Amino acid sequence: MMFNSNSAHSSGSKYSQVRPYSDYSDSSSDDDHIEDDFIQREIRQQQLMMRQQDEGLEMLGQSAERLSRISMGIHEELGQQNKMLNEMEEDLDTATENLSLVTRKTKELIQKSGGKRNFIIIVVLSIVMIILFFLVIYT
Repeated sequence: MMFNSNSAHSSGSKYSQVRPYSDYSDSSSDDDHIEDDFIQREIRQQQLMMRQQDEGLEMLGQSAERLSRISMGIHEELGQQNKMLNEMEEDLDTATENLSLVTRKTKELIQKSGGKRNFIIIVVLSIVMIILFFLVIYT
């Protein structure tokens, strides 16, 4: 009783679950299609990322160009200001020399005119004369 009539039925159902070779080839083409779709999506995604990176690099390049122009402008401005500072320094040196000369001449004049005592008398009399002048005008 090894071969039972039920066994034929059950063996038939056992083999009915196995797919024919043609089903495997269709599944393989579906897998290939899915894989191709995946690859195409990945390629598109990478192309999009490359475009975004290119745009980012373009913006970075434009920023670098603007910074270059600004830095060149700053360089020119600093050059002009350095010239002005050098001229101002020369003028200050000349003014310092002139002030030293005037101070030395004033000291010599004070010495010739009788010293500090006469100079103080002259300054005080000049202040008194200015005050009297204002009093005469405003009264």
